[in-house]
Amino acid sequence: MLKKLREKLAMLQTRREELKAKIDADDVEITQEEQDEFVANVAEAKEILAKVRALEEAEKGDGEINDYVASAGTTAPPHVKVVGPAAEQEKYPLGRYLQDITAQARTGRVSARVDNYQKKVIHDFRAATGSSEGVPSDGGFLVGKEMSDEIIKRVYDNNQLISRVRQRTLTGNVNGMKLNAIDETSRADGSRHGGVRAYWVAEAENKTASMPQFRQMELDLKKLAVLYYATDELLQDAGMLQQEVSEAVSDELAFKIQDGIFNGDGAGKPMGILNSNALVTQDKETGQEDKTILYENVLKMFARFWGSNGLWLANQEIIPQLGMMSIPVGTGGVPVFLPGNDAAGRPLDVLFNRPIVFIEQAAALGTAGDLMLLDPSQYMLIDKGGVQVAMSIHVQFIADETVFRWVTRVDGQPMWNSPLTPYKGSATRSPFVVLEGR
Repeated sequence: MLKKLREKLAMLQTRREELKAKIDADDVEITQEEQDEFVANVAEAKEILAKVRALEEAEKGDGEINDYVASAGTTAPPHVKVVGPAAEQEKYPLGRYLQDITAQARTGRVSARVDNYQKKVIHDFRAATGSSEGVPSDGGFLVGKEMSDEIIKRVYDNNQLISRVRQRTLTGNVNGMKLNAIDETSRADGSRHGGVRAYWVAEAENKTASMPQFRQMELDLKKLAVLYYATDELLQDAGMLQQEVSEAVSDELAFKIQDGIFNGDGAGKPMGILNSNALVTQDKETGQEDKTILYENVLKMFARFWGSNGLWLANQEIIPQLGMMSIPVGTGGVPVFLPGNDAAGRPLDVLFNRPIVFIEQAAALGTAGDLMLLDPSQYMLIDKGGVQVAMSIHVQFIADETVFRWVTRVDGQPMWNSPLTPYKGSATRSPFVVLEGR
């Protein structure tokens, strides 16, 4: 292919030089047909030259990959990373890009716009055994990193709990993270910070040594994936496609990550707060009716909370219970729950002077987890940075649908491994407090 293009380019150049010589000569008359031929020659040469350069660049890339594979002593292709400006995304909207790569896969014709974009963005893939979505010749194409990062940005920015937890992004060839943490379970003398202790000493008196105790937190990335089918009709509208993909995929990823933070059991997903060993469960009141939340419940939960960055998470079903809750004062009472008031500079609802956020993942009214007081900064969430995206026209070919796949890797767990016994008093405390089921 490349050889034929070069030969064609040489033939066009020879003919163009002949025509140019006639144009420049004073004693030779050139016809209108020859003038038109010269203009067409230049246009065709430019088009062929662009194809030649693209193929030469592709051959150069193949050569670099083959050299790498040979030097590594393996037949598996390496990771390929080509970096380009993030501003490229603004020039090439996600919806239009998805249209173009679908058309390219179906027709077999290389789109210069797709080719140029994919040379400027980061691709990170491994070949699978047999056909795979990561190989263009199989009808699969990777979506650029800037576009995939747009999805994960929506996940982390537009979510009530995810946006508040402590986050770390892993880079390089790592699949997890280990953190050294203080092993502290009590605030009694000799137990603070796992064993550090200070003594009052007299002049010249010997000092007693002490030392902290450490534990290790280990987080390993877990895979979360979305498979999204787009009909041919939807693919015809780039704006609609971009809106559908951005909203549906980012909302679903956010929902599952937040559910993992709150309810996860740690098996193939994050360790959720409700299953944490650090969780403190406040007992219900004696004789308390089913599916109720009392002022005494909230007061005692607040007393067992450790930290200053408190946030209530709750199921929206409990709002009637909160609305009827008050502190008795004489023959009346003072409300405990205050609805949000933008005019007063308080956009969020407030309970005991702490903001309250209602999330779908909280338990139903009457179940442990319908109301939680927590410090979200005491939960660690790690991710690999961005979402891997691929597409294929083959999976649902007979149904006139194209499938897009989004994969991200995350993990998380509470930074506390047990409740804390206070210096004075016996009731344990924690940055994660829930009310017993009723």
